[in-house]
Amino acid sequence: MSSVASVHSLWTVAHGAPGKIPAPHIEYAQLSPTLIVLGAAVLGVVIEAFVPRRHRYYSQLLLTVVTLAAAFAAVIGLAAGGFGSAKAHIAAMGALAVDGPALFLQGTILLVSLVAVFTFAERRLDPAAHGKHVDSFAAQPAAVPGGAAEQAAVKAGFTTTEVFPIALFAVGGMLVFPAANDLLTLFIALEVFSLPLYILCALARRQRLLSQEAAVKYFLLGAFSSAFLLFGVALLYGYAGTVTYAGIAEVISDGAKQIDPALAGTMGNDALLLIGAALVLMGLLFKVGAVPFHMWTPDVYQGAPTPVTGFMAAATKVAAFGALLRLLYVVLPGMRWDWQPVMWGVAIITMLGGAIVAITQTDIKRLLAYSSIAHAGFILAGVIATSEEGISSVLFYLAAYSFVTLGAFAVVTLVRDAGGEATQLSKWAGLGRRSPLVAAVFAVFLLAFAGIPLTSGFAGKFAVFKAAAQSGAGWLVVVGVLSSAIAAFFYIRVIVLMFFHEPKADGPTVAVPSPLTTTAIAIGVAVTLVLGLAPQYFLDLAGQAGVFVR
Repeated sequence: MSSVASVHSLWTVAHGAPGKIPAPHIEYAQLSPTLIVLGAAVLGVVIEAFVPRRHRYYSQLLLTVVTLAAAFAAVIGLAAGGFGSAKAHIAAMGALAVDGPALFLQGTILLVSLVAVFTFAERRLDPAAHGKHVDSFAAQPAAVPGGAAEQAAVKAGFTTTEVFPIALFAVGGMLVFPAANDLLTLFIALEVFSLPLYILCALARRQRLLSQEAAVKYFLLGAFSSAFLLFGVALLYGYAGTVTYAGIAEVISDGAKQIDPALAGTMGNDALLLIGAALVLMGLLFKVGAVPFHMWTPDVYQGAPTPVTGFMAAATKVAAFGALLRLLYVVLPGMRWDWQPVMWGVAIITMLGGAIVAITQTDIKRLLAYSSIAHAGFILAGVIATSEEGISSVLFYLAAYSFVTLGAFAVVTLVRDAGGEATQLSKWAGLGRRSPLVAAVFAVFLLAFAGIPLTSGFAGKFAVFKAAAQSGAGWLVVVGVLSSAIAAFFYIRVIVLMFFHEPKADGPTVAVPSPLTTTAIAIGVAVTLVLGLAPQYFLDLAGQAGVFVR
């Protein structure tokens, strides 16, 4: 009876004293790009549940394209409204930053995702099955590969249209990741975009067992990296008594102003800071694909459906480098002398490791995977610069690299034989004589990867190496140039293979794509050439967006 009375008294006290728990203040307009994408992802799930199967493909494609375009328009609106500069601030009760780097990276992610969706929607590359168009994704992913259920799904002409809302959920997480302003938001965003990617990797129509193996490897290694990051978050909280970026930075630079009695025994312990920061950095370097956290990259890039590989290789790198920049520049600038030597070492082994191992590859997707690892090292050179020029050069490099990558993987989807995509390098011999236009386009992307002048790759590399040299990292630039020279060898080797070798009689054919893939490749070429021939406007844009709000 007494317990009932006490509960009743608690209820009356709470009822009689409203306002003790303040309602959260959320700036919905400033978070609109993310909210639009996540809202549409939920709507996409509803479409899967209620719209007849024959109408889902067009409904989902229309919804996804409109959503990404609307979210990009919202980013442009925020930038035009001054939220990238004068009005930059911390929103959502300290959880998210609305500033220049966040808006620049979000705009890049949305544009890249919009182009990637065109490759997701491509249905003309494979021959029609039972009179129905098929795409790159398994007809019924839950079915046993090669089993009766899968055969029945193919015969019925099923298409896996849920890839569109899954991709939107991934994009939503990627938009939050570089804007996260506390460690818990960072971790939640990491999981929100990682889990959909694990699923997408397992959905290949051809080579389903390889695809599922890639997804399992990505999931297991991703779980390890998430655990490292979360453990690091716990240690940093123990050190600073807070998970907000500004709070941790203040404790690092000034010591604790007001020590929380519950944490007085651990706050200010440098061991917690060093180990926690190292673990969080490990989690982010995994997503970036830096050596020695790169083990997942070649297997996952090879096994995943190629449209998904292109989407991952482009968009995930943009989001992960954005989060890494914010962590190093906003949270840990007071530890620069501790993390800079470590990042020097990571950048050097990443550049050299990616470039050297790529020489030995015989599969085009694995070659591009090791190429992406080398590029992660080049971008890290800009990160290490610890200057506004370093930030702006990384932003520019990410924008340039993502479209080259997306275009290159879109071209890979076109070269096919009886078993699907012909990814063995030996099969690309003589492609320039069989299909000069496709080979020429792929050569443009390879030259951009190599950093040849008049391509976006040259402008990006020049910007990051210049920023690194100005900050005193001259030896790092020397290693970067040597790595670029090594990397140029295997890019040129592929071009020689395509144009100066005789095509084999049983070689692959080049499929004629629909306007969707053609548009994706054309945008990739256009961005590559525009950023190479006239990069100054975009370098200035990245420069204006290069200041983090603290």
